[in-house]
Amino acid sequence: QVQLVESGGGSVQAGGSLRLSCAASGDTYSTVCMGWFRQAPGKEREGVAGIHSRGDRTSYADSVKGRFTVSQDNAKNTLYLQMNSLKPEDTAMYYCAASQNTMCVYYYNRDYFYNTWGQGTQVTVSS
Repeated sequence: QVQLVESGGGSVQAGGSLRLSCAASGDTYSTVCMGWFRQAPGKEREGVAGIHSRGDRTSYADSVKGRFTVSQDNAKNTLYLQMNSLKPEDTAMYYCAASQNTMCVYYYNRDYFYNTWGQGTQVTVSS
């Protein structure tokens, strides 16, 4: 089993930047993909970005392409999400997730392929 702990959320003005971190522990060897998801009040959870654990293949939601970058440090078992040019519509609770399902490589944003979730970290962007 994998345990995930996010950090790095906070409040920032539009145009600013934040970097989220997700520290993984436990049986990380079985992880195929890591993903970042977000959920705003009254909205469904959406996939933001995903990365293949061993190949560094990445995928992004159209709404964040060119502004967000997902990366990982396998030596530290840590996932990152660098968020630049933040917009008020990026305001949400952000979650990292781990998948042991190989389908996550093709469908990084399908949350049902992920079996382990962190507790979330809040990102608030003011205009």
